[in-house]
Amino acid sequence: MNAPAAMPPLLELLGERWRLEVPVVALAWARRGGRVAFALGDGAVALGGPLQPRGGRPPAVPRELQRVPAHEGACLALAAGADGCFLSGGDDGRLLRILPPRAYAEELARHPGEWLDRVAAGARGLRACASGKRVWLQGPELEDEVIELALPSGVTALAFDPAGGRLAIAGHGGVSLWSAADRSLRRLDAPGYHRSLAWSADGRFLASGLQENAVGCWRLGDGRHFLFEGHAGQPRGLAFAARGHLLAAGGGPMVAGWDLDQRRPAAGRIEFGYPSRVPVTALAWHPVRAVAAVGYHNGAVLLCRPGGQHSSLFVKGSGGGPVDALAWAPDGGALALGTQQGEAAVVAVPAEILTMARAA
Repeated sequence: MNAPAAMPPLLELLGERWRLEVPVVALAWARRGGRVAFALGDGAVALGGPLQPRGGRPPAVPRELQRVPAHEGACLALAAGADGCFLSGGDDGRLLRILPPRAYAEELARHPGEWLDRVAAGARGLRACASGKRVWLQGPELEDEVIELALPSGVTALAFDPAGGRLAIAGHGGVSLWSAADRSLRRLDAPGYHRSLAWSADGRFLASGLQENAVGCWRLGDGRHFLFEGHAGQPRGLAFAARGHLLAAGGGPMVAGWDLDQRRPAAGRIEFGYPSRVPVTALAWHPVRAVAAVGYHNGAVLLCRPGGQHSSLFVKGSGGGPVDALAWAPDGGALALGTQQGEAAVVAVPAEILTMARAA
């Protein structure tokens, strides 16, 4: 899978790449300020940016990354904080706050002997980290109190809802939902091993990817549960489009999607992406447009939209290892990616490119 010779990938035209020699574990864009962070397998966090606007033209992407020594072992998780900082968790049991532009790492919590492999941050300043069957919550809203939750199984994913007041916690047999309003813990039972989570932008839907090659989703208003079985591989890159009712997942050679506003979503399953045998390993919807960035096991990254197999544009050709991390800048003007073999990149995406899709 390589870009056609007549059209170089966008990365070669409008991007910058770095070979970091260690795996990119995760990446995140700051909620404001235009900075991007890459969590690395050697315990460092690499910072890039801020993006520089250029009068209606694509932003100037960062030319260098600043490495911040963070964890004594590996960095295991990364999230964008509410105040323009980043949160990282590592196998040294520490939760850190990375503060650009000083590139300073501040310790927020220490749990000796634990591997903090899940980290999440909410829009209201709440933050969470997990190890094994335990989750710790803290933040200004809790008046510096640390709340510890004991779960029935090992925690496999954390995700705050868009409003920042509810935390979804995935594991075996379902998803737990913690509410900051009354500090209650509600159980959403569903058979299987739930390994990933995604919220719709309006908070109506909560989706989970199952190890059993299936995707589940709850409509929280009435508690209805959807189950989409027969997925071509374990779901990867579970995500909702901006309007919130179109759910998509990778894991197979094509992206699978379901319109949850249909009466029978399972019957209206769609597929889109580049027709090949290479599995999709990462997926990120544009924050406004109905365009998805799709990463593949062979290192390629494409922009795709629902509605046809030929509506694809290469961002990056194959090579550099499987794409494990992929995310849009909050304004949709740039895309960042990271691979298992230590390649990181930021690509400016012009508005003209995004006219390939109507508003999501």
